[in-house]
Amino acid sequence: MKPRTSPDSPMLFEDVPLVPDFRLELKARKAGHWPVAGADEAGRGPLAGPVVAAAVILDPKRIPDGLNDSKQLSAQKREELFVQILATATVSIASSSSTRIDETDIRKASLDAMRRAICGLSIPASYVLTDGLDVPPGLACPGQAVVKGDARSVSIAAASIVAKVTRDRMMARADAVFPAYGFAAHVGYGTAQHRAGIERHGPCPLHRMSFRPLKKDGTEVGATQEMLQE
Repeated sequence: MKPRTSPDSPMLFEDVPLVPDFRLELKARKAGHWPVAGADEAGRGPLAGPVVAAAVILDPKRIPDGLNDSKQLSAQKREELFVQILATATVSIASSSSTRIDETDIRKASLDAMRRAICGLSIPASYVLTDGLDVPPGLACPGQAVVKGDARSVSIAAASIVAKVTRDRMMARADAVFPAYGFAAHVGYGTAQHRAGIERHGPCPLHRMSFRPLKKDGTEVGATQEMLQE
């Protein structure tokens, strides 16, 4: 016999996309933590370039309309929201270079960039919401890791937009310095164009030598197929 599903069953909403809101921030405020920062990073999966992290404290009275996971937005919309976020919120940005990534690993480099972004806020955060599974170690305040946080919290969504736009702009500038790889088009991800450039010209100083196919000995632990599809 086929099981009955009640009208309010979450099974009915599995395919409904999450829309970020301010509830997690208000929950932290009710618990006595204010202000609340959202933090996220961009660039875990590429073969080249830095990983960039951002921390954002939104003004509850001036939250820009349309905040969402940066991957769900067009480049034009991200640019528009980037300007609005910087005009209305407290923002800090930090990055870890490809050298730093190779010296440690992508997870540690990402968390360190996120920690520095949070610590660099001109208004110290009382609580931090981070995207993913980890809260960076070494913070002066408590925090909460939120799976799919950029689709659940507008503060994390704002941080994801700032990190993504900042990194894309950095890679566009890198394209002018290293034009052989097409960084402006793929921002360092392992596209066919990018891999062809590496085959033809070899790696440049921006490449992550701990990532396949740049690392040849089979012990690379940084990039996974999931990350390359990020």
